[in-house]
Amino acid sequence: MMKKNTPNLNDSPENGTNDSPISGTRIMELEKSKVHIIVEILEYVPHAVVSKTIIRKTTGNISVSSFDAGEELEEKISPFENYIQIIDGTAEVGINDKSYKLRLGEGIVIPAHTRHRFNANEQFKMISTIIKSGYED
Repeated sequence: MMKKNTPNLNDSPENGTNDSPISGTRIMELEKSKVHIIVEILEYVPHAVVSKTIIRKTTGNISVSSFDAGEELEEKISPFENYIQIIDGTAEVGINDKSYKLRLGEGIVIPAHTRHRFNANEQFKMISTIIKSGYED
């Protein structure tokens, strides 16, 4: 499955650094010791997927993403486990050859080294938690 030719307004560069691909500035995490309404961290942007870093560490990161209706992310394989929780709307998550429909409040663990993709048949927001340590076992 291919990603549509739409913007991904992501503050998290794919290269794993904290350098912004746009301005060369540091990626801003959410303010610590402050209450946040998680579903309000990001707004929906027409024809786009938007991501915001909550916490970024070398051992893993937490981010929130919003998908406008009709958007999708290209299938990929990650070397790490990823916990996805839906915080608004309904998402289609594909893991290997199986498709899951996740609703508000539901979550799923995407195993390491598996193909996965995200489709927005309707708008949705999700939290993604990736743990990069513990794979030494």
